[in-house]
Amino acid sequence: MLLATFLCLQLLDFLTTLVGLNLGAGEACPLIRFVAAAGLGPTFGVVASKLVALALGGVCIGLHRPHVIRWINYWYAGLAAWNIVIIVRLTA
Repeated sequence: MLLATFLCLQLLDFLTTLVGLNLGAGEACPLIRFVAAAGLGPTFGVVASKLVALALGGVCIGLHRPHVIRWINYWYAGLAAWNIVIIVRLTA
């Protein structure tokens, strides 16, 4: 269940981040800002950040550290909620 939640939250963060960026929101993640500034665009940056997150999740599973995935899930749930708040504010 932790892994399914992790994957769903990654997808939710991916989608809400792209929607927010398309509406004009700024990006707080240094990796995404760096990739966007390098000329590859914010979408590529978001994809790169998701690949990093999935790799780190895989490391946690491989090291038998499911409690770390649980904490990561809390973080991404909050992040997705924040993205939704920003989207609502930009469309209101």
